[in-house]
Amino acid sequence: MLTMYHYPACGTCKNAQKYLKEKGVSFEEKHIVNEPPAKDELKSLVEKSGLPLQKFFNTSGKKYRELNLKEKLKDMDDDEKLSLLASDGMLIKRPIVSDGSKVTVGFKEDSFAETWVK
Repeated sequence: MLTMYHYPACGTCKNAQKYLKEKGVSFEEKHIVNEPPAKDELKSLVEKSGLPLQKFFNTSGKKYRELNLKEKLKDMDDDEKLSLLASDGMLIKRPIVSDGSKVTVGFKEDSFAETWVK
């Protein structure tokens, strides 16, 4: 079973949900702000994704800009970055979809087709 961390008002999340539903792929939804992934879970998701940790930050988000993270992240180690992400779901790029072994971040139809549609 897939787990999708999403934010209900996020257009990209809505597109990802619609796509998976149309393809008959079932998934469990987790509200990324009300139930943000814990630091250890984030670390695991990053490792399984094969992506750099930076790709998990919602760089277009208001909170990211307010905290001036573009500059601050340069001086932070991965542990500090993971703690920061775990502290506020609005800082996390969404949706994050995982089946426990694979992970996608954001929504690109071709990537979803390749990864989640059998």
